[in-house]
Amino acid sequence: MSRFRSTVQKGKIVALENTELIKSSNKNRKSKPSIKEETSETEPSLYHIFHDPTEISVFRSDLMKWYDENKRELPWRTLATTEQDDNIRTYAVWVSEIMLQQTQVATVIDYYNRWMKRWPTVEKLAAATLEEVNQMWSGLGYYSRGRRLHEGAQKVVSELDGQMPKTTAGLLKQLPGVGRYTAGAIGSIALGQVTGAVDGNVIRVLCRVRAIGADSSSPAVTDALWRIADALVDPERPGDFNQAMMELGARVCTPKSPVCSQCPIQTHCHAFKKISMKQEMDCKRLLNKLATNPKNPVPDIENCMSAGSCNLCLSEDWDPQLGVQNYPRKPVKKAPRVEQTLTCIVEHQRAGEESEYLLTQRPSKGLLAGMWELPSVLLQADISENKYKELICDMMQKWLETPLDTHSVQFVGEVVHIFSHIHQTYIVFSVHVSDCSDREQKQKTCWLTKSALQKAAVSTGVKKIMKLYESSSKLDLKGKKRKAGPEKQSNKIKKPKDAATNVGPKQLCLSKFFSTSKTTVKSKCS
Repeated sequence: MSRFRSTVQKGKIVALENTELIKSSNKNRKSKPSIKEETSETEPSLYHIFHDPTEISVFRSDLMKWYDENKRELPWRTLATTEQDDNIRTYAVWVSEIMLQQTQVATVIDYYNRWMKRWPTVEKLAAATLEEVNQMWSGLGYYSRGRRLHEGAQKVVSELDGQMPKTTAGLLKQLPGVGRYTAGAIGSIALGQVTGAVDGNVIRVLCRVRAIGADSSSPAVTDALWRIADALVDPERPGDFNQAMMELGARVCTPKSPVCSQCPIQTHCHAFKKISMKQEMDCKRLLNKLATNPKNPVPDIENCMSAGSCNLCLSEDWDPQLGVQNYPRKPVKKAPRVEQTLTCIVEHQRAGEESEYLLTQRPSKGLLAGMWELPSVLLQADISENKYKELICDMMQKWLETPLDTHSVQFVGEVVHIFSHIHQTYIVFSVHVSDCSDREQKQKTCWLTKSALQKAAVSTGVKKIMKLYESSSKLDLKGKKRKAGPEKQSNKIKKPKDAATNVGPKQLCLSKFFSTSKTTVKSKCS
């Protein structure tokens, strides 16, 4: 009887589906593939997914055992396991996940501890000013993250009665700057929600484990990876499982030089199996065993059965030199935009007092929104270098309302600073002015001492410019003459050599640049 009812019920469902398809077809007068056809097109090959419950169980067990024995003790992990108040716990994990976006764990730890000490609850953060948030975030990079945290805290207090969302869906919908991964991470770690969390580390692990070699940012791969993550996550310890996957990708299954010998899930990894079987085949060929022992042929390398039409397989040939690093194959990144910015260090000093420097505030939207910077102007490609000093004098007229002589403007050097999408070169000049601090100060300007400037809401680029200026001043005191302007500076903005290959300049010791008065500092944006 139960089987009969089930059959009837399925028949009703199919009938309803067919009815809806007919209605839709009549309404749009367009032929659409059936539901069955759509499913078959998007269904990944069994080779690329986990379909055996026993293998899934063993995978979880192996990974969690490794994590329990090897996990790093991190402040946000400790707080997530010890804090009883779920509102504070959710807030704390939220802060850590936003800070960890595009930033290494070692860098985040100090920032996180200082942040949580100052704003231990979402209410405390909401009461802070954006200026205070930017100051706390200074040097961490990707400054819009701090602003979104602040906006999110204010929204939680004003619209949600101070209560953090209690579900993954709520986190995704109600918090600005929270995407699918961040919501999954917070939901699983802080709230025990059984959901996957797919970040860059997890993408790499899953692509190697299931031999997914297509563009990792494509919709087909993204959908497959989330399906795999949701299927694998341990329902008993979802937060720990997701952190274990991230930990594995960060410490073992790394982008370069992965340590496969230490991998706890090595037996589940298709990429590793492919290497092992390839080595076995090469070894037996070398020993001429293929010809002498036909009854025991070398097994073929395991592959996807639908490799020709599969949208998850490698679209290029397997590279033996790369090994497991064949997975994932990432698309070629767009070369960073090349920009040059003219920057002036304006110094003022009263008798017997510490020097002060003029800062201006950036717009409230866009790159480094609301941060403080040295007076600057973005250069156009058709500006010649002999116009630099004139531009600086015009800029100072705007900010100080006082005329300057171009002879008082001195060239300092250049600083290269690389953002995620911009290769920025600051062409730095300096000028000493007098009787400025007595004037009425404009709303978006301020004068700060060197020590105050280092603690203010300024970017890493500004701090490097000031370091260049300090080193240049020391050289001047030693009697070395400062150069008049950029040496052999082209009228056109030059594309850096590394931009073509999409590899940023190597980070060098600052001392290497201080051998002449014209100094160039190269650094990656943190």
